[in-house]
Amino acid sequence: MAATGLSAQARAENVARASYGRLLALLAAPTGNIAAAEDALGDAFVQALCRWPRTGVPDNPEAWLLTVARNRQVDRFRSSARHRSVSLDALAEGWSTMDGESIPDRRLALMFVCAHPAIDAGIQTPLMLQTVLGFEAKQIARAFAIPAPAMAQRLVRAKRRIRDAKIPFTVPDRDAMPRRLPAVLEAVYGAYAIDWHVVAGTEVRDSLSAEALYLATTLEESLEDEPEATGLAALICLSTARADSRASPGGSFVPLDRQDASKWDAALIARGEAYLHRAHALGRPGRFQVEAAIQSVHCARAVTGKTAWKELRTLHEALVRIAPTMGAWVSLAATVGEVDGPVAGLEYLDHLDDTLTQRFQPAWATRAHLLARAGRTDEARRAFDKAISLTTDASMRAWLRECREGLAGSAIADL
Repeated sequence: MAATGLSAQARAENVARASYGRLLALLAAPTGNIAAAEDALGDAFVQALCRWPRTGVPDNPEAWLLTVARNRQVDRFRSSARHRSVSLDALAEGWSTMDGESIPDRRLALMFVCAHPAIDAGIQTPLMLQTVLGFEAKQIARAFAIPAPAMAQRLVRAKRRIRDAKIPFTVPDRDAMPRRLPAVLEAVYGAYAIDWHVVAGTEVRDSLSAEALYLATTLEESLEDEPEATGLAALICLSTARADSRASPGGSFVPLDRQDASKWDAALIARGEAYLHRAHALGRPGRFQVEAAIQSVHCARAVTGKTAWKELRTLHEALVRIAPTMGAWVSLAATVGEVDGPVAGLEYLDHLDDTLTQRFQPAWATRAHLLARAGRTDEARRAFDKAISLTTDASMRAWLRECREGLAGSAIADL
């Protein structure tokens, strides 16, 4: 048994964060029944929490969990009527079908399965976020601005679809990959974005951000001729480079324009810049390349000492043309506020769909800061109250309260 300073529960949590998707992919491959694989793996984790404190953590905890979960699957298989049409040999053989050469990581392989054209395009990315990357339905629902019960129902239906349609757990060939790639890239970036904006607690945040970076760079290495995969690797490198400066020593949030650029990771910035130049050379611009270019401009402050806001406005305008998301629109409004003044930024916000911005926290945080800069103090306080009510991260809530109390500064949130 492995010797470690961590408790058995902590080791189990670490394995869950690092290996859950890979283990689930192996377990679900033979039958395509993701729900049953989730149940078997859940049972294995329960047994780990019961046994490991008494017996010690195994030298290879992932292998231990996989064996226990597979045994649980076999037990259920033997007691199920499905044994009339599927042999145990076929079940065992299926456990080795996810070793695709083109995608070396099993989590990414499962993500390409979730992007199968037989699965509704609108649920593909949420399915990856829950099934492969371990986010809860309520976290995904918040990110997609959908009620949690509705998101949970959609995820259940998608898993049932995979099972009933017998969607094969095989890595698509290179010709089919481009059609599935956008949803996979969206999920990898979603893991990073949800992790930073929704999940509280630095330990989980650091772990999941590192996983998103690893998955993005693995995709880039596997699909070198796909500029958006390279653009995503650049984006996450450049964003992650600022991670250590996003919180004060006391743990409170530090917005982008107040971060100490000397603390940014120069090596990671250089790596991101290299990815960005490689993507640009392929000559097919896309959303993640533009977002990476935006982050590149921000990171340039470490060298120039200032932020090129007019260049950022041009890039944000390009982004809303390529990917007109609520986040892109609000970021452009914030940038307009920097270039043309707070009134212009507020006018841009006012043109956005009110039904979409009402529950979108960054929109209210941006509005509050612009109102404060415009001297509209009472309106700014109300906007800060709304932003605080929509914020789940404790450090962000504390920072917004500080801004409300002092109505100081014009910091732009690190969107």
